[in-house]
Amino acid sequence: MKTTYRSALALPILLATPAFAQDAPLLHPMFQDHGVLQRDRPIAVWGDAAAGERVEVTLGDRKALTRADKGGHWRTDLPSMPAGGPYTLSAVTRGGKSQRAEDIMIGDVWLCSGQSNMEYPVSGVLGAAGEIGKANDPDLRLMTIEKKTRLSPERQFPTPVQWQRTTPDTVREFSAACYFMARDLRASQKVPMGLIDATWGGTAINAWRPESALAKDPAAAQDLALFRVYRADPAEASRQFGERWMAWYRGKSGDAAGTEPWQADAPGEWRALPSFDAWEKWGVAELAQYNGMLWYRTEVTLTAEQAAKSARLALGPADDMDASFVNGVPVGVTYAWGVPRLYALAPGTLKAGRNVIAVGVLDTWAEGGLLGTADQRAIRFADGTSVPLAGPEGWRWRRAPAGVDDPPHAPWEAIAGFSGIYNAMIAPIGPYGLRGAAWYQGEADAGSPDGYAERLGSMMAAWRGQFGKPDLPFLIAQLSGWGPRVPKPVESGFSQIRDEQRQAVAADAHAALAVTVDLGDVVDIHPANKLDVGHRLARGAEALTYGGKASPSGPWPVEARFEGAVVRVRFTGADKGLVTYSAAQPIGFELCGTAPGSCRFATATLAGSDVLVAVGTGAADRVRFCWGDSPICNLYDDTGLPATPFELPVR
Repeated sequence: MKTTYRSALALPILLATPAFAQDAPLLHPMFQDHGVLQRDRPIAVWGDAAAGERVEVTLGDRKALTRADKGGHWRTDLPSMPAGGPYTLSAVTRGGKSQRAEDIMIGDVWLCSGQSNMEYPVSGVLGAAGEIGKANDPDLRLMTIEKKTRLSPERQFPTPVQWQRTTPDTVREFSAACYFMARDLRASQKVPMGLIDATWGGTAINAWRPESALAKDPAAAQDLALFRVYRADPAEASRQFGERWMAWYRGKSGDAAGTEPWQADAPGEWRALPSFDAWEKWGVAELAQYNGMLWYRTEVTLTAEQAAKSARLALGPADDMDASFVNGVPVGVTYAWGVPRLYALAPGTLKAGRNVIAVGVLDTWAEGGLLGTADQRAIRFADGTSVPLAGPEGWRWRRAPAGVDDPPHAPWEAIAGFSGIYNAMIAPIGPYGLRGAAWYQGEADAGSPDGYAERLGSMMAAWRGQFGKPDLPFLIAQLSGWGPRVPKPVESGFSQIRDEQRQAVAADAHAALAVTVDLGDVVDIHPANKLDVGHRLARGAEALTYGGKASPSGPWPVEARFEGAVVRVRFTGADKGLVTYSAAQPIGFELCGTAPGSCRFATATLAGSDVLVAVGTGAADRVRFCWGDSPICNLYDDTGLPATPFELPVR
């Protein structure tokens, strides 16, 4: 789903260009002035030098000697050090090349990652001016990784990174949830801290999972094979995926083969295109608030010589998703709003004479359409020449039938595809020492929530492997409330993601859940109260990594069992007992049969650390709590933490 930070939106996955060792810095970019290294564990340091070159690394009174391998890469581990500093980190080769990083602190390093609610900056929170004004902590260091994608894991960051001390200027656009979490931990632990902000709004979890994790996922097998084809031959992969997309469209639209809107002589009412603005601005009543798919068509005439050339189709940006065709041949599908489309055309796609271009654009909310400027739309040939596409007067449009929504996603898409963000934004961090990771994501997966717990679990395992710490703590921020409130039980993708997050944490001894359902905003998917999100993440961190005695997540459902006319739901984690706010009884409990849509609200009462749910009449195979996009729930513990939303079988 769209984020408000449009200047930092999805970029197309780019083919990786390897950096030669002689061009790379002696020290990897993670090691630079003002950095923080993880205390109390061996310190991995690495970089690049000439093949076979001996490298001496020094940090304070610790030294290590290593040698670059045949590829020009080197790594060594320095002995562990306690919190402190500042130190100078240096690397020197026998050939006389050297590099130093000054003002290095030893402390705790946290990686904060996910989509827009983790990306959400301090400048947008409640009381932002005051929070920014008092942000002046030289021992809290910040690094932001720029949004990029790659088809294969990168050793170097595609764009430079930089460690910075916390000041009003450096914290302003930094992750608010991450910063507030670390500020709490700085107050309790009193050690230097480094925060790595690797976030991207609107992204699905598969974009953050490495290929090694996807390879173990049977549900990903077909798309992973296609992703590997794309890495070698983008045009062929686009053709194969296009066949799948076309079959999906026929099934949704009811169009018979040969009558679809991408065909050269597709039937139907094609109307003159008013402009390349968002269609909500055209002054067409039926499109004023339309979220769905619109088709665009134009024609271009080519000579036989031009049609024989290697070429790409440039379309400008589309909002949100496009599926593009040339002469009935699928040439590209992208889910990334605001990003110019540029699709390779397989040989034989273009023809001498008339060529028909059709683009189906799907908008899921806010403004949508085929956008951009005239110079962004053309057939571009490999020899540097191009043929511009017509202005709006040469295009036509028509609306797709109702029900044509949620199309299949290409596995190479930047924000919803496979591994691209991991490859460019997480892989280059290498084996850098971490204290833990905080993850706030899931909104983009709410349309297909089944299996999210397994996807999250596999991501955590893969990242732990990269960072060389099987017990690396993960703090999972559960989705906040967003969307309409309802007077009766409903099915909810957001709720299912919350429960899948709960399940992933329940299955992981080194994870904690920060419950935030009560911190949401029914009209804003980016609630501004990130201070309390940070407090709850910090509480989980205290419990997992610093010996804190408070429960990490608050009231936690353990089981649900029949006891006569009631279902007893047992909770743990309520440190000072369960309480209800604004009512004598807990609200938000439901009993359900086995089928979707079979839930009903049920009366509940407190019984110590348990909740008793009256069965009444009807099936009670499942019990749900706090279900819905923006549910109203009042069950907390006495420290002010809400009980997590959940669904449990009744035994």
